[in-house]
Amino acid sequence: MRELLRSCAIAFSTYSRIPMPMVEWNEKNMRHTLAFFPLVGAAVGAVFWGAGALCGLLDAGPILRAGVLTAVPALVTGGIHLDGYCDTVDALASHASREKKLVILKDSSAGAFAVIWCCVWFLAYFSLLTEAESLPTLAAGFVLSRALSARAIERLPSARAGMGAALKSGSRFPWWVLAVYLVLCGGAVWLWGEPLAALAALAAAALFYFYYKSMAMRQFGGFTGDLAGWFLQVCELVILAAVVLTERMCAI
Repeated sequence: MRELLRSCAIAFSTYSRIPMPMVEWNEKNMRHTLAFFPLVGAAVGAVFWGAGALCGLLDAGPILRAGVLTAVPALVTGGIHLDGYCDTVDALASHASREKKLVILKDSSAGAFAVIWCCVWFLAYFSLLTEAESLPTLAAGFVLSRALSARAIERLPSARAGMGAALKSGSRFPWWVLAVYLVLCGGAVWLWGEPLAALAALAAAALFYFYYKSMAMRQFGGFTGDLAGWFLQVCELVILAAVVLTERMCAI
């Protein structure tokens, strides 16, 4: 039990700003870290859903609500995945060799393409949130994106040494853990969300997952922590777009 709690603490302290006790990073304590990664998404989703409910109680308009909800994931996670997203778009925009792309990923400075595409991501996410209605489905999407990300880490080779490689070597995310999270997400959406929008979100996320695996191998020779961050940010945008599109089609 202590081992599980330590793995959970490592997952939350690494991928969120939620206070956790200090735990030593070693093979034993990190053994189940990936299995707890989607629970970080559950925390993000809970705050996201709660913030949306509060906006509803205060009768906030769609623009104010969208602004608050856009800020929630970055505030809870500390922007760690956005950092990976920015590094990855810089590397992809270089159109350089695989080795050069991996060097760009390690560069701590943000290039012009990182700034441009970060602004594009926030603009797209904010705009889509002004149209979104099924907040429980979107909240479950934070769990789904992290479950798929953890599964990709399990399946893909490490492209280089780093935090992602260290996590992969010390932790595992078997298929049955993914199945458990999918069932829990499905149950939550069935009780509180829109099942049709959830099915669209699941299909869109699954398709993007397979694209990500192909892209990571083709462009980088495997996964890195930065690529995992890029996947999360874009996957959550894809989920949001699928939900909004399904809601609009059902409204016609």
